[in-house]
This record gives sequence, C-alpha cells and structure tokens, in this order.
Amino acid sequence: MSPYDPSAFPPFAVTVDLVVLTVRHHELCALSVRRGEPPFQGRWALPGGFVREDEDLSQAAARELAEETGLRAQNGAHLEQLATYGDPQRDPRMRVVSVAHLVLAPDLPAPRAGGDARSARWAPVGSLVAEGGQEHTGETAPLAFDHDRILADGVERARSKIEYSSLATAFCPPEFTVGELRRVYEAVWGVALDPRNFHRKVTGTVGFLVPTGGTTTRQGGRPAQLFRAGGATLLNPPMLRPEV
Repeated sequence: MSPYDPSAFPPFAVTVDLVVLTVRHHELCALSVRRGEPPFQGRWALPGGFVREDEDLSQAAARELAEETGLRAQNGAHLEQLATYGDPQRDPRMRVVSVAHLVLAPDLPAPRAGGDARSARWAPVGSLVAEGGQEHTGETAPLAFDHDRILADGVERARSKIEYSSLATAFCPPEFTVGELRRVYEAVWGVALDPRNFHRKVTGTVGFLVPTGGTTTRQGGRPAQLFRAGGATLLNPPMLRPEV
C-alpha cells in the first residue's frame, strides 16, 4: 500500500457562514452584510469568512460575527451548526466548503460593519429571500455565493424546530410574557395565532415555562405575568405550525 501523499489531493478552504435571526418590530429578521471586496463586491451576503488554522469551527463563527458586525454572542443566544455546503462552483476563487451556523437571539442592536463588510443591516427575511431562495424583493440581485440557499435552510430550521422544542424562547429576553412569546411564534411562522389556545398550550406543557413571580405592564393594559424558559427541551405534544 502506497504511503499517504497530501500533495496528491487538490487544496480547498473551509469557511463559516452565519444565519443570524432575531425578531425586530414583530418581524423575523436576518443579518446581512454588503461585501466590500471581490468576489460579489457590493452584493449583500451572510456574515462569515475563512476558518483560521488555529481555531475550531465554533471559534471561527464567533470571531466572524464580532469582526463583521460588532455583535458578540450573548447569554441566552442559541448557536448551532446548520449544514455543510460544498458545491465545487459555490465560490469563484477556489474550492471552498462552508460550514453554516444558525444563531438565534433576542432583539439585537444595530450591527456595525467591519472586516471586509462595507455595511451591515437587519432585514426581514422575506425581503432577502423567499421560500426556496428563488424570488427576491427589495434587492436587484440575489445574495452572494449560495447564501440564498443557506438563509432559506436556516429559516426553515428555525420554523420547524420551534414546533417541537423550546427554541422559541431563544428569541426572548430572560423574562418574558406569554404574549411576547406568542409574537415570536407569529413572527417566525408568519401567521396569527389564537391567544387563548396558545396560552393554554405553553402554560400546560410541563417544564416549558416557569413563572418568575413578577409582572410587567410594558405591553400596556393590565399587568402580565412574567415567565422564564424552563428546563424542558422538547414539547410533547408539539406546537404544530398552522398551514398558511
């Protein structure tokens, strides 16, 4: 058996791309950056970049998030690997494999562009990419690289996971009302939910929500009870997404 020869294999690079989702003004929004360098200079893209030799994938994801936007992982933010994208033609510079990550967090501040990003913004996901990543509104061009597909995959991951997990609470502050949680579901799914049925479902699921003992009037009207996320990670039965 011949010895292993690394030079016999073509070189390729590894990047991380970030689908950062938050709820702003009752809409599901994604973070995008305008590229300041080729390729796709001037086009909107997901934040991300090349993985350095001395860092693992999660470290690279956290670094790129901070460098390109000024945002840092916060307590309560959710970070998970989304998928790996390796089409040989996805990057015109060379063979590049991207490990995409999904980040979910409460209402985040305005991002600050940095690194090779000319500017950064939050935008409703519907204005960046429609279902399937084909139809675009509000932009003259699709996202750079294959970021339409990555964004669509990240949005669908979030929409599906809040059906059966407690992931929706990642969009909420440490203490929140049932009404605020319901608006998260409505923003992510893009549908209106019956308040009474929703309240009965989430408060009747053992371990999903834990009362804090406090109330708030930040929504106006009568004081509303405050909750925090419980220890339950799975919803049984699940909170099925209404058909649109």
